[in-house]
Amino acid sequence: MLDQIHLLAAVTVLGVLEQAYFFLQVIYARRLFGISPPKTSGPPEFERIFRAQVNSSEYFPIFLALLWQAGLFFHQGLAATLGLLYLYARYCYFKGYKASSSERLTPIYLGSGVLWILIAASALGILRFFFSHYMGLNIL
Repeated sequence: MLDQIHLLAAVTVLGVLEQAYFFLQVIYARRLFGISPPKTSGPPEFERIFRAQVNSSEYFPIFLALLWQAGLFFHQGLAATLGLLYLYARYCYFKGYKASSSERLTPIYLGSGVLWILIAASALGILRFFFSHYMGLNIL
């Protein structure tokens, strides 16, 4: 069974490490700009870093659920590849947002597109399972 999920597990660990990196960037920015928790406002440079981290954290559970569903029900290799592309888009989003709010747009569109593909792969995989398991039909 592990050979059917090892790529998904690796992408999950990379995603967790990426989230930790984003979190550390907020800590460094707090120190740099002298902003103590629980404050979330300050110079625009700090607020962009903070928002990039929060936005990335908000999407992370959605990403994980879709990654695993697409990997388990559709194809592990495709899901893992899309997962790596999503993590790269999120990294570019974070770096872009850190520099300027307008530089976050292209990476967020890329990341959203990847999520939509993961949704489609998940839905097709689950639909295929239902047809196969309950109706004995192989639709793919």
